[in-house]
Amino acid sequence: MNAFAERWINSVRRECTDRLLITGEHHLRTVLATYVEHYNAGRSHQGDGLHLHAPDDDPNVLAFPAQPDRIRRRQVLGGLLNEYQPVA
Repeated sequence: MNAFAERWINSVRRECTDRLLITGEHHLRTVLATYVEHYNAGRSHQGDGLHLHAPDDDPNVLAFPAQPDRIRRRQVLGGLLNEYQPVA
């Protein structure tokens, strides 16, 4: 199996599906779609110095402010995953 695919499958199992009771195919598809959105946009990326990408994916703009008291937490999948965003 491709190493990238294997890593992604392990991540989705460890962070998501192993912690939820999936009740059907529609529920599984909804959970996976939410996780994919979080995986691609909402989490920090190790290869990019643990920075979040700006909403327009401009590599010159960092989405995080310097002050930690100006950060808001957004819970995803009922609190299973957390995303952090700057307060406007």
